[in-house]
Amino acid sequence: MKLGDIDIHVISDGTFKLDGGAMFGIVPKSAWEKAAPVDEFNRITLGLNTLLIRTNGRRYLVDTGIGDKHDAKWGGMYDVRRPPSLMAGLTAEGIAPDQIDGVILSHLHFDHAGGATTRDGVPAFPRATYYVQEGAWAEALDPNPRTKGSYRPADFLALEKRTKLLKGDVEIDRGVRVKLTGGHVNHHQVVVVEGGGRTAIFWADLLPTTAHLKSAWVMGYDIHPSEVATLKSRMLREAIAGEWIQVFDHDPAVSMAVVRDDGKGGFRVEPVDSAISVTA
Repeated sequence: MKLGDIDIHVISDGTFKLDGGAMFGIVPKSAWEKAAPVDEFNRITLGLNTLLIRTNGRRYLVDTGIGDKHDAKWGGMYDVRRPPSLMAGLTAEGIAPDQIDGVILSHLHFDHAGGATTRDGVPAFPRATYYVQEGAWAEALDPNPRTKGSYRPADFLALEKRTKLLKGDVEIDRGVRVKLTGGHVNHHQVVVVEGGGRTAIFWADLLPTTAHLKSAWVMGYDIHPSEVATLKSRMLREAIAGEWIQVFDHDPAVSMAVVRDDGKGGFRVEPVDSAISVTA
């Protein structure tokens, strides 16, 4: 996908599963299960979508998926399915790990930072600068009891010497900036790409799937669910008005789309790589 002279491309790191009730918080199962069918353990399938950005002669990744450091028991608990994988996707694009210049991590939960390091305990992208909110780094080092299970120190401790800690909204490169949102975790950030008169946004866990477009449909995993609902509603209105390209990190079917108001209180989702529209 071209935004002027900036290229963006979604690369999958496979899928995994989480409890459906946790993914939709207080929303009744009867309301969400049609959009997100469950398995026999009440888990729904989620994508692990990362974003490759090429701009100004440099290459950036936004999030790194779940990686391959887990053992069979842990992988079974989340039904991790790879391939596809981030590394294979990069290879298909003709990009080696040491050709990535920067990795922007929305936050440090295992499904976003898992691929940032290798089984050998070193950065997976050895030349890259890793961009993380300063507060997100501190929170990962000393998580509260509610979020502790979402962090794996092996995913990020090895990155310390290559990490640039950010404070709030920052421009990373020409046309690429991060916006501090909070909500999901206290220092969660989204990534905005602008070029050629177009805008794209990588929502990360502020808006993980197209099933979460409704403002009240927020996750039980969100630290501040009411904050997420308010912020998501405001930012989504801006994105719809501007016809932004929206990237959904956990949608297993629609990773990149333009979202429109359907005039009936809902949304029309138009995948950018397909003429097929689905209703949310």
